[in-house]
Amino acid sequence: MTLTISIPGDTDHDDWRRLYRGYAEYYGMPMDESTLTTVWDWIQDGTRLQGLLARDANGQAVGLMHFRAMPSPLRGSTVGFLDDLFVDPAYRGTGAVDEMMEALRQEARRQGWPFVRWITRENNYRARGVYDRCAERTDWVTYQLDP
Repeated sequence: MTLTISIPGDTDHDDWRRLYRGYAEYYGMPMDESTLTTVWDWIQDGTRLQGLLARDANGQAVGLMHFRAMPSPLRGSTVGFLDDLFVDPAYRGTGAVDEMMEALRQEARRQGWPFVRWITRENNYRARGVYDRCAERTDWVTYQLDP
């Protein structure tokens, strides 16, 4: 599958919303207008969060990716962090994730990040199969502290 991957612009808002709602639904996260507006504004600003939108040859939006710079104090440098990756279920298994990951790899090179990290659910087996193919699994365990 050949995709066009680009930064989402004003004309992509509806497609991005559809995909991001699908992502939130997959993870069982409630999604409201305030959150959609905030995340869209972050992407449009491009300083807190960057985004990519994947479109097929017919212009259909099939995937989204959100990532950002993250300080790595032990390295004294900035690394990348992939927050969100979602492919429309109808396009899974088509290689869309591979193309989006390659776009992220190129962006990491452009930004000078030595690597990009991300987390996923333990039972997200399909995605983990792709991740195992295109990246190295680390031995870090994730914790969350609620206030």
